Amino acid sequence: MILLKYDGGSLLIYGDVGTPYGQWDPRVDAFRAMAIYYREVLAYLDRNHMIYRDEVANPPPIPTLSGKVDLRPYQKDALDAWFDAGKRGVIVLPTAAGKTFIALKAIEMLNVSTLVLVPTLDLLDQWRQHLTNQFAIEVGVYGGGERLLRPLTVSTYDSAYIQAEHLGNKFLLLVFDEVHHLPASSYSQIAEMYIAPYRMGLTATYERDDGLHLNLPRLVGGRVYELGVDALVGKHLSPYSHEKFFVDLTLEEQKRYRKDYDVFTGYLKKKRIVLRSLEDFRRFIMRTGRDSEAREALLARNRALKTALNSEAKIKALAEFLSVYDKEKVLVFTRYNQLVYRISRRFLIPAVTHQTSKEERRQILSKFKAGEYRAIVTSQVLDEGVDVPDASVGFILSGTGSSREYIQRLGRILRKRQGKQAKLIEIVARETVETRISERRHR
Repeated sequence: MILLKYDGGSLLIYGDVGTPYGQWDPRVDAFRAMAIYYREVLAYLDRNHMIYRDEVANPPPIPTLSGKVDLRPYQKDALDAWFDAGKRGVIVLPTAAGKTFIALKAIEMLNVSTLVLVPTLDLLDQWRQHLTNQFAIEVGVYGGGERLLRPLTVSTYDSAYIQAEHLGNKFLLLVFDEVHHLPASSYSQIAEMYIAPYRMGLTATYERDDGLHLNLPRLVGGRVYELGVDALVGKHLSPYSHEKFFVDLTLEEQKRYRKDYDVFTGYLKKKRIVLRSLEDFRRFIMRTGRDSEAREALLARNRALKTALNSEAKIKALAEFLSVYDKEKVLVFTRYNQLVYRISRRFLIPAVTHQTSKEERRQILSKFKAGEYRAIVTSQVLDEGVDVPDASVGFILSGTGSSREYIQRLGRILRKRQGKQAKLIEIVARETVETRISERRHR
């Protein structure tokens, strides 16, 4: 008889017959396969009418779950598509479209031990609260110094990776929130070392610039359902408008920008380097490790970029806009903390950066929700993984060329409210590299 066991992130298959998913391991006198192929191994053995004993899964017992989620029609369509795909796959919906509720309904319907994986401690707390409120049971947590196993458990990606050998056979459903993080080299091993036959990925931004999203079908399942912002605007998300407002650098900033940017472009011309793609730029970065002139060119480029992104002209434009939208709740997004703190000091607006403590962040967001603060300025920490209270106007003073970042920032102002007309305004430095960065966001 064939015997299946779990061994620290992999499957051991004892017996005379192997499977297409394993290789012989003479150290244990058995075939060894990645845990991710648990379902496929069972299907192979059943399909070939082989007799086996399965001692792999060891989930904590779970009570009957009864939730209170009523799904919107598109959320039900997404969940149905996931079930039709064999309870595996990625659901792509905009920020504020209620991806969490789809997962909560799936957890209730499957009623199996479940691990929810999140990239941040803020999301860890949010999911713990959602699960507790929905099912009225104690929720396990791995992350932020906590290690508690329960039938419904939330973990950061980091903790799930560290604990994979011990937790890999404890759960039958994995929910990957912000699943675009999963294909990263270390995180992808989470998917490979857990046996869970059922897997759901949630994201507003499926594609990655490095192309690693192409690994998601193997790790989680294919893209089973997708709706963009425009499909939900009006009925489920607030209608919105977008505009770009161009400013001119001050004379001093123009001189500084041109001096530094000419160093960068001059080096490229001298070495006949053409940067057409992200891969071209990566090769240039690698070159800076062995070429001091290339490194100086990169540093000059970065100085020029900071000059454009942190321009005083942007702050003056923001001042005018804040007076126009003085009755609205406002989020101001930047790329660098330096600009965050300048804006915070200039306009007496609370700042949220990676340096902001968890408790201070909670208080700022709570007061923003209550209306005590009408504006918040932040770098990139509110782009993802934080439940930002309702805002109606967003200003992008600087950012990357990532369409993911743009979509996430837009999503922060789209939560539906009666009579709300959201507005996203990009303030861009004219005749600088930032104009191209802004264009790339909208690809």
